[in-house]
Amino acid sequence: MLDVDELCRPGLAPVSFTLAAGDCLAVRGPSGAGKTLLLRALADLDPSHGRVTWQGRERNTMSGPEWRRLVGYLPAEPGWWAETVGGHFRDWPTLIPLLTRLGLPADADRWPITRPSTGERMRLALIRALEVAPEVLLLDEPTAALDAASVSLVEQVIAERRAAGLTVIWITHDAAQGERVARRRLVVEAGQTRVEEIV
Repeated sequence: MLDVDELCRPGLAPVSFTLAAGDCLAVRGPSGAGKTLLLRALADLDPSHGRVTWQGRERNTMSGPEWRRLVGYLPAEPGWWAETVGGHFRDWPTLIPLLTRLGLPADADRWPITRPSTGERMRLALIRALEVAPEVLLLDEPTAALDAASVSLVEQVIAERRAAGLTVIWITHDAAQGERVARRRLVVEAGQTRVEEIV
């Protein structure tokens, strides 16, 4: 279980919620409301206050790298540092089934990093995040640049990972998507937060 108790940072009022393994919480709110600040605080990328616990282990008892292996973060604009796509992955051959599933070719590892479109980069970044097998995945608008068919594929892949126990917090501006992927939503407005049931 992910237990978040009074987590706060500048620009974000205290937020509390719990998520069981395999659950998904949709995060909604206008641009600039603090949604990304929340994910960055959960990922321990920015200073924050409050208590965050995963499966009974408090975040402050772990090193940053250890926590971020358990709690993966896919930002809205993922970073790329190697000259080729393949330089960003640990074991490309094992990922080919997932690449194919998400509409990417098996030889995309040989692409220069300047070649993929924005949508292809987001799918590649999702695969990169899943490769390290996090137990919690924080998603910041992962389908914003995708067409409807690719959105559906991403949602299916995440649903399957959730069925295997992955816990997900998913920022989306698409109300219909939030209703498809989650049973509860966290609304962030002007730095204030509230949790609602999706009916």
